[in-house]
Amino acid sequence: MADRDDVPNPWEQKDHQMELIKKRMSSIKHKIAVISGKGGVGKSLVTVNLATGLAVNSRDKRVAILDADLTGPCVPKMMGLKGERLGAGPAGISPVTGPEGVGVVSMDFLLPDDESPVIWRGPLKMGAIRQFLGEVAWGPLDYLLVDLPPGTGDESLSILQLLPEMAGVIIVTIPSEVSQAVVKKAVTFARKMDVPVFGIIENMAGLVCPHCGETIEVFSEGGGAKVAKEMGVELLGSIPIDPRVSMDSDEGTPFILRHPDSPAAESFRKVVEKIEKKVKRE
Repeated sequence: MADRDDVPNPWEQKDHQMELIKKRMSSIKHKIAVISGKGGVGKSLVTVNLATGLAVNSRDKRVAILDADLTGPCVPKMMGLKGERLGAGPAGISPVTGPEGVGVVSMDFLLPDDESPVIWRGPLKMGAIRQFLGEVAWGPLDYLLVDLPPGTGDESLSILQLLPEMAGVIIVTIPSEVSQAVVKKAVTFARKMDVPVFGIIENMAGLVCPHCGETIEVFSEGGGAKVAKEMGVELLGSIPIDPRVSMDSDEGTPFILRHPDSPAAESFRKVVEKIEKKVKRE
């Protein structure tokens, strides 16, 4: 029979992990969560292009993405990193390096193939999140963008609780009334967690006709501005629909790099500039 002293104490292990998370996160200047009240609004696409934009805007800045959508990870695909694997060394797990030097950590790097689902209950998800935060050798970073799963469930709650000194939260929506309703829940969620709300990004804000240049309101007009005003937060920007955005994501290239002269890329750059100004005021 094993000696009682040889049996690991789960509470001590958890305390050790929390200390490790605190230590890892202390070397990251600005931690920003990207959330949405519902799925299908382009949250991961926004995260990828904001991270790339931050890296491009200041060549000396170090940027990384934590793809915390454990059951639906898609950041690697959008960054052209599909099929890559996380490395490991004495310092810990190594992120995969994407375009413009952006580091990426995702559950997708641990799955054997595209058809393998992550069928986990809450405790396993929480364990994975703690490992990503505490066991990845993030190194000194200027920005860590955390792409959270849709809604305000376990993963989002845990990350906002675990990440010390969060710089802020960015909420992604589309102009539809259905999306506006759930955005209010996301804003309230962030406030209850005492995390600053940087503002709202309205994605898919009209389709610019390639022939005449006029904007076609596919959903509705002014939805993002309306909900931002109602909730007392800033509208960071409106990203117009561009069919090339989807094509670039499928091909693994951030849109902001491939089509820098497009209206959508310009909108992303303006949001990046606003983020930089906000963190300077911290």
